[in-house]
Amino acid sequence: MNHALPDADMIEFDWITTLAMIFGVIAVVLPMVGYLTLSERKISAWIQDRVGPNRVGPLGLLQPLADGGKFFLKEAPIPSHVDKLFFLMAPALSMCTALVALAVVPWGGTTPPPLPVATTVVVNGAVQPVDDALAKFETGQAEYATKFQSVILPGVDVGIVYVFAIGSLAVYGVILGGWASDNKYSLLGALRASAQIISYEIPLGLSIVGILLFTGSLNLEAMMQWQKEHGWFIFYQPLAFLLFMTSVYAECNRLPFDLPEAEQELVGGYLTEYGALNFGMFMIGEFTHMITTSLLMSICFFGGYTLFGLEDSLSNPIAGFVLKAGIMMAKVGFFLFLYQMVRWTIPRFRFDQLMALAWKVMTPLALLHLLGSMIVNQFKLSNWVLTAISLGLFVGAGLLAVAVKAGPNNTPRRRNSSIKRMPVGVN
Repeated sequence: MNHALPDADMIEFDWITTLAMIFGVIAVVLPMVGYLTLSERKISAWIQDRVGPNRVGPLGLLQPLADGGKFFLKEAPIPSHVDKLFFLMAPALSMCTALVALAVVPWGGTTPPPLPVATTVVVNGAVQPVDDALAKFETGQAEYATKFQSVILPGVDVGIVYVFAIGSLAVYGVILGGWASDNKYSLLGALRASAQIISYEIPLGLSIVGILLFTGSLNLEAMMQWQKEHGWFIFYQPLAFLLFMTSVYAECNRLPFDLPEAEQELVGGYLTEYGALNFGMFMIGEFTHMITTSLLMSICFFGGYTLFGLEDSLSNPIAGFVLKAGIMMAKVGFFLFLYQMVRWTIPRFRFDQLMALAWKVMTPLALLHLLGSMIVNQFKLSNWVLTAISLGLFVGAGLLAVAVKAGPNNTPRRRNSSIKRMPVGVN
């Protein structure tokens, strides 16, 4: 069947709506970044039984404004030994790539773009044209253009690939910063970041392929529509969600995957020579990437703006828009809270453990899960069969890990009693 279409008028680009969405997204993201720094400090204080920031404003709620003002007013020293061009380019690249990745990510209610329309059909072995194919396509395009979409660039057919491609460019900012700093700690942090991100992009991409098999689209709006009709993917592919979430933690350099800036080993890693606004741009990039990945987790596995039919309970379009955006932001807030809880509860991996987790555990699990998704999709089995496969792979991997750890090659070494130990302390 041929899906090619003759010349047709595409949707006219609306500059006003697009610019309004750009300014709206920036107006939401930048304050979120500022208050994520405050929530990070508050959560760490709560976990460690401290008070946390409470001096600037009521309950410390104006602390992000004070921090932002300090970044702008503080001197930004540039060491004499650095490559100044790339040293200044690195934080700007890290921040800009994180912001640009938000262009195709929905923030609320959306409508999936119209599907292609066949121009020919095969009847009794003969190819016959479809007379009203172009009219159907133009009608669908016109109807889609009349609906407001909560995304800067709606209808992008390669949406998830675009986010992955732009998001992976952020590592160039880290590598440039580490190399341009002309500092051994910075360079080691940059090398760790490149190896880590390249390794974890493999299970990250594989974990999402199972969703693409079922939705038949790379478009994020289409993924939410499929889940609205069939149920959230977290119920059918829980293992894929676990792999995806672990991979994005590594992509964002968050604990327990913050090896590129491990302060006990590398002082500050690639951030060692940075301060003031240059350091602030790196932090904006990191927290923006956290927001983007939280949006992706809610869209790809938790239905985005959907909530078991509650999103359509209001007839007023404005109230419905606010409700859908509120549902989406509630899910995003949960994942951001999870990011910060994990930071203060799980210790950092060693670098060999980090790489072994990616290549020896997550990549094989992602491949096996993809095989199960292909079997379920090809033979039209129930989606709950994939749930059983996911849980079975997870339990099997856990049992295998326990068996390997308890094997004969992993017995602890005996302490050599002939070694004379030095006394500790002063007599």
